[in-house]
Amino acid sequence: MATNTSSAVWYGRFLLFIAGMGGLLYGIDVGIIAAALLYLEKTINLTVGETSIIVAAVLGGSMFSSLVAGILADWFGRKTMLVVSGLMFVASVGLIVISQAFLPLFLGRLLQGMSGGVIAVVVPLYLAECLSAKTRGQGTAIFQFMLTFGIVVAALVGLFYTQRAESAITAAAGNAELIKAAQNHAWRGMFLSVIYPGLIFFLGGFLVSESPRWLFRRGKKDQALAALRRSCSEDEAELEIREMETLVHHQKDQKAVSGASDSLLQHKYVIPFVIACVILACNQATGINSILGFLVVILKQAGMSASLATRGDVAVKVLNCVMTLVAVALVDKKGRKFLLTIGTGGIIIALVAAGLAFLAFESKRVDVREKVQAAVSGGGLTLPVNESTLGPAVGGRPMALTVFYSYGGGDKVETVLSNDPEPVLRIEPDPKNPNAAPVIKRAMYGPVPTEITGWLVTACLCLFIASFSVGPGVVVWLALSELMPTRIRSTGMGIALLLNQGVATGIAAVFLPTVGNFGYSAMFFFWAACTVIYFVTAAFFLPETKGKTLEEIEEYFETAKVSPSLQKGAAS
Repeated sequence: MATNTSSAVWYGRFLLFIAGMGGLLYGIDVGIIAAALLYLEKTINLTVGETSIIVAAVLGGSMFSSLVAGILADWFGRKTMLVVSGLMFVASVGLIVISQAFLPLFLGRLLQGMSGGVIAVVVPLYLAECLSAKTRGQGTAIFQFMLTFGIVVAALVGLFYTQRAESAITAAAGNAELIKAAQNHAWRGMFLSVIYPGLIFFLGGFLVSESPRWLFRRGKKDQALAALRRSCSEDEAELEIREMETLVHHQKDQKAVSGASDSLLQHKYVIPFVIACVILACNQATGINSILGFLVVILKQAGMSASLATRGDVAVKVLNCVMTLVAVALVDKKGRKFLLTIGTGGIIIALVAAGLAFLAFESKRVDVREKVQAAVSGGGLTLPVNESTLGPAVGGRPMALTVFYSYGGGDKVETVLSNDPEPVLRIEPDPKNPNAAPVIKRAMYGPVPTEITGWLVTACLCLFIASFSVGPGVVVWLALSELMPTRIRSTGMGIALLLNQGVATGIAAVFLPTVGNFGYSAMFFFWAACTVIYFVTAAFFLPETKGKTLEEIEEYFETAKVSPSLQKGAAS
């Protein structure tokens, strides 16, 4: 028995390691393109639209694959899809690195996103079905931590290759051929360096067992029991098998009595599915992806210098990792409901405070659209940002000009500060139609916030990321995998995750137009309002699932009366 327990402990650690590598790959998918864009456009002939598509391809691939990943995981098994997702990641890196034109680069990025979408669905699903009730929260929290760590790893990889490239460019002393070679090596090296964790995840997928619950539902009881024995003690394995059998018999008895088919529209399926979907949608409606993606811009707009804003970006992402570790320690002690309630409450406070800080100086801006439009000449615009061209400064403070404009084929936003090294607004002619004059839709001119305001906003964003990491960042994956009943778990997770990523896409798409038209305060207040819905859902509708088996959680939604075990868990 001791030998079996020791073996189960080591296998459990290996399973968590492989799952963590999956989270790492998902984070790398999100973060690796940022630094690569510095050199990508200089070595491959891409239009602005094609560059945008390259950036968005990962999200598009992830949205598509997350929709079908659950179905495929039901057909072929969780383990098979883990291996497939690792293979897709490795293949995507190879395709990207050898790309010489837009199409192969786009297909590589699309495949990379599809890999991430499968990982985001299948890994939490696999962990929920393989780990015991005591360790399930910790396992999913590790996945989330490695996801955040993957974003940091991508940033560090980008920093390393950027520094090498800039040194090589300086040493080239103006030699165009050497400069292009350094730029070409930089972005390809960034992508190639992340193939190693992809290979580890791919090969590790062959060494883990199939999900015992998937095997049991396929009538393979002996294989399911063998899989359980690898990750838990003999007694725990036997107990979980009996619970699976009891649940199946109970469902069959209900069908026999009612004479009705097991419709997915039944209360026991609809309620947990709706709660999971609300949580997944609100998770992105907090603004997490936009805040992380535009963090440097936000801090600079709040009054920080470019150097301080860049350091703030690194600090917030490191804090994200540190607080996720705290969540790993707390999620199976304090419970999902507690952490999600505390986390969403902290997010609301942080977003409202940041919105008020922005509103304090955005309300002092004046409309200078006519002055900016008058400076348009030919197909472009060059306008110094100073008192002689746009008006006196407020209290002698630096001023900011934010312009929202269009050539007719899409809106753009430009911001210039009067204390920039070169405080000049430049709008270049449209390369597709150089004779078309830019149309200035909105131009606001007002004081740059003080550095104190910048530090205040930084503190708000630190509170935001700490609250998100401890609460939604970890609990959302658990809520997704634990709330869904076994019959609809894989399909439901795919649909809910698709909704999650759809909301993320929509918010990212409206971020720049919104702040260009209405200011950053409007965006922060919108996120805060969405998080209020999140808080209410967590505090009043989400049951506590800490320490409960998946069968007990399913029973909670199946019966009108809460079982004693769940009543005890909800009260703890």
